[in-house]
Amino acid sequence: MFRLLAAIVITVALVPGAASAQAKGTKGSGYEQLNLFGEAFERIRQDAVEPVTEAKLIGAAIAGMLSGLDARSAYISEAAFKASQTRANDDAATLGLVLTIGNGQLQVISPEDGSPAARAGIRPGDVIFTIDNEPVYDLTLAEAEHKLRGPAGSEVQLTLRRAAEKPIDLTLKREAYKLQTVVGRVEAGNIGYLRIAGFDGGTQAALAAAVQDLRQKIGSKLIGLILDLRNNPGGVFDDAVAVAGVFIDKGDIVVVKGRKPSSLKRISASTLGDLANGLPLVALVNGGTAREAELVAGALQDNRRAVLLGSKTFGESSIETVIPLPGNGAIRLTTARFMTPTGRQIQGKGIEPDLAVMPLKLERLGQLDRHREVDLRGALKNTDPTAARGEPASSLSPAATATSAVSEDSSATTSDIGSGDEQLSQGMDVLRGLALVSGRAVQ
Repeated sequence: MFRLLAAIVITVALVPGAASAQAKGTKGSGYEQLNLFGEAFERIRQDAVEPVTEAKLIGAAIAGMLSGLDARSAYISEAAFKASQTRANDDAATLGLVLTIGNGQLQVISPEDGSPAARAGIRPGDVIFTIDNEPVYDLTLAEAEHKLRGPAGSEVQLTLRRAAEKPIDLTLKREAYKLQTVVGRVEAGNIGYLRIAGFDGGTQAALAAAVQDLRQKIGSKLIGLILDLRNNPGGVFDDAVAVAGVFIDKGDIVVVKGRKPSSLKRISASTLGDLANGLPLVALVNGGTAREAELVAGALQDNRRAVLLGSKTFGESSIETVIPLPGNGAIRLTTARFMTPTGRQIQGKGIEPDLAVMPLKLERLGQLDRHREVDLRGALKNTDPTAARGEPASSLSPAATATSAVSEDSSATTSDIGSGDEQLSQGMDVLRGLALVSGRAVQ
């Protein structure tokens, strides 16, 4: 394919009449556009201030074509393609960041659990401006991901911005780590909590083992399961389908749609049955729930198998195919997108939870930092002596006064997940309600 494109371009550039004859009367056709491309190719080759090889020009042209499609489509050089084929551990010597490019900005989808990025407090939605003091605005997604890799133990400097806050400078150390995709534990004596942080070849088996372990620990008192999909950036498509099938005994799990209408494909649940045996489920989601994690959330919601609680998910559902170009690397091309079983679009929209719950942030407010109605111009006078002095009417001291503010950011840091957070607490309350409705005893 690489040689064929190069041959076409060079032929068009050197023999314009060949394209003109076929493009005659077909303005805007592919041949006419190739003629334009060939003219530009030849002009650059002849007049660029620095000599440039034809191979480099063609490679840049292919990379440009793909980067103009979407953030994940990219040209992979022969060296990079060979390296990807032999890499033993794709997560080695990295920061554990899953990224995307939106509106020209390098944005964090989510940090992986236990990664250097998660421990540093990087959150979904953070925008990265520089890597090692170099701007990233002109980098492709593949180039940015490559810059974040390096020898284990080496450091990388990031400058990022979170919402309207001031820029944040961080220095992180790359390390080799293994993502633990499933963690389970008992909550409140009768609720099973399952943290699902990603999807790989071992996730389904780990999930089955975690459910079995919870059943052994809780026994007949088990009233339901909490599935924590927050800040789950996805993983392997087939493994995510398998995880959804663990809790769905029949019905569709996902709908895959390519370019042609005939490419529509429905993937249904296997015959293995529901591993939870009909126990009520509550799935926690947020803005860091992305890609294959959205597949699982959508399947559970559309099949009415779980109540989704939290905030809207990220909204990315692309499926990429790596197409080798023998002897010249490969192209990574978005060839399909997946939808929920009922056909709801995920790409660019995300999944709305059944119950919206935002993370709560408790803040102590200093007495001098507050503005009250009495401070406003034209405020009505109050002759009460206590009120006139601006002293609090209650017996609480100012230091004990706190306010709960709902954060505008729908993400949660790693420390917020799984222990003592508001979404988990409300999820447990909802699960107790579902258990009562289903006739299960709540201890």
